[in-house]
Amino acid sequence: MAHGHLVDGVWQTGRRNDPANAGRFKRPETKFRNWITPDGSAGPSGTGGFKAERGRYHLYVSLACPWAHRTIIFRKLKGLEDIISMDAVEPVMGDGWEFGPDGDPDRVNGKKRLYEIYLLAEPHYTGRVSVPVLWDKATRTIVNNESPEIIRMLNSAFDAFTNVRTDYYPQALRGEIEQVNAIVYPNVNNGVYRTGFASSQDAYEEAFGDLFGALDQLEARLSRQRYLAGSEITEADWRLFTTLVRFDAVYVGHFKCNLRRIADYPNLSNYLRDLYQVPGVAETVNMDHIKRHYYISMENINPNRIVAKGPELDFDAQHDRGRFG
Repeated sequence: MAHGHLVDGVWQTGRRNDPANAGRFKRPETKFRNWITPDGSAGPSGTGGFKAERGRYHLYVSLACPWAHRTIIFRKLKGLEDIISMDAVEPVMGDGWEFGPDGDPDRVNGKKRLYEIYLLAEPHYTGRVSVPVLWDKATRTIVNNESPEIIRMLNSAFDAFTNVRTDYYPQALRGEIEQVNAIVYPNVNNGVYRTGFASSQDAYEEAFGDLFGALDQLEARLSRQRYLAGSEITEADWRLFTTLVRFDAVYVGHFKCNLRRIADYPNLSNYLRDLYQVPGVAETVNMDHIKRHYYISMENINPNRIVAKGPELDFDAQHDRGRFG
């Protein structure tokens, strides 16, 4: 589902042939992999020179995109809204992500199209133009466009500038978090896309089986404990949340992920409400942007661009997760 892409710095209109195998959707690798660190030293990948500073960095996001949504949640929960500025693109992708009246203007670089931000960082860039993008105003380049890495930076690199001390990637739980992420990313986060973008029946059924096998496994895990890694909320929960909150509204119908709804899973549905009701999280969820993005942008799946009216969703309803203490 790429509406245009860059080849050697030149915008190419239309769908790119995403790498696929027998109808299987394969997500391309991201290319900007530097890290912001407290002292500017190099992180696990990329080069150094990106020191955590107040007001230096900017997030480009889409309120519709689950990958970008993770970074919006971390910026909110870590108290970084006055530390890192943010602009959201339009919900509907025409020929690529754009800034405009249904989103925000580009208040940092004054551009109209997100691909222009990529070209500021790398004039001969080749590849897809995706959100989120973590931009450095000082060196005028993209630090990183890989959401799992961005949320880890937001979790810890800016602690000197915020009073929030919640650590969503605590040392003692990292092994457990990584085990959960290894289930959730390929089978659920990317699994809904593998299902929805499959271009053969066999590929669709394979992804469909992986998706609901993983959801069944997570349902069982959440029957024993309040959160995915135990008794406290971690990165693993927020990585799953952004897929779950879109599931019944979009993925069930639009992506043919229709064996069960999240509403049909007692533990997952209560868990979803538990996370949604964490202070600050609800205001990061924009269901209008979510539904319009998927149903209107993806004409190959929904050529008439009709936006589904349902289902009724009440994430504010009481949940039962307090039974775990």
